[in-house]
Amino acid sequence: MKVSLECEFVRAGGRWYPSLPDGVRVYAIGDIHGRLDLLNQCLCQIDEDLAENRTIRPIYVFLGDYIDRGPSSRGTIDRLIELGTLRECVFLKGNHEDLALRSLTDASLFPRWVRLGGLETLVSYGIRATTSAERRDVLTAQAAFQNALPASHVEFLASLKTHFCCGSYFFAHAGVKPGVELSKQNEQDLLWIRDEFLSSTADFGRIIVHGHTPTPRVEARTNQINVDTAAYASNLLSCLVLNDKDLFIIDSSVSN
Repeated sequence: MKVSLECEFVRAGGRWYPSLPDGVRVYAIGDIHGRLDLLNQCLCQIDEDLAENRTIRPIYVFLGDYIDRGPSSRGTIDRLIELGTLRECVFLKGNHEDLALRSLTDASLFPRWVRLGGLETLVSYGIRATTSAERRDVLTAQAAFQNALPASHVEFLASLKTHFCCGSYFFAHAGVKPGVELSKQNEQDLLWIRDEFLSSTADFGRIIVHGHTPTPRVEARTNQINVDTAAYASNLLSCLVLNDKDLFIIDSSVSN
C-alpha cells in the first residue's frame, strides 16, 4: 500500500525541499527484525513501483536491525545477501547487529543480547538456547552460535556501514548527535542515540532518515524521518520512497 507523506522541512529559518542526484530513486527500509515475510512483501511492492516508474538508478537503503525478536533472522540475512547481488544496496548497521557481533567474542555481552531479542535469532540458526546467565550456559550458547553462523553471514555483518549520504539525505540507524558535524559522528551515537536526537529541532544540514525508535507510522519532522514501525510486533514494515518529486511510503503488512 502506498501512502503520501506530508512533511515540512525547515532550513535556516525557511522552508526547503531536499533533493537527490538526477535519476536516483531511494527505497529506505525500516527495522526488519527477523520478519522475512514482511521483507519479501516489501521487495515485491518495490518491484511493482519500479515497473511503474522508469528509474535510472534505484538504491535500496536498509536502516539496520535485520535480526532479533522476529522468527526468521537467518532467513532475513540470506535474503539480504541475495538481494545485494542483484540490486544496488546499502546495508547499515543497527544496534542489534552490533551487539550480536560483539557477543560472538565477548561472553559478558551475550546474556544482554539474548534478552534484547537474540534468543529468537539463536533459534532461527537451530540453536537451543536459554536466557540463563550461568557462565557455562553462556559459553555453550556462544560456541554454538559461532559454529552455526555461516561465513557469508559473518562477512555480511562485518561489512555493514554506519551511515550513508545521498543528495540532501543522511541515513543512519538511530540518528545523530546534535551539535556534531555529520562527518564527525561516532558509531555509538549513530547506532544507539534516542532522546537527544529525537527531541532536537536543529538544522543538521541534511534530512536524517533513521529507524531504531518504533512509532505506529512513519514519522516526519522538520529535520528527520523515522521509518521504524516495529515490524516484529506490529506486523507492519515500512519503506520510505524518495525521488525528485515527492515522498511516499510503501507499507507491507499482514493480519494478526
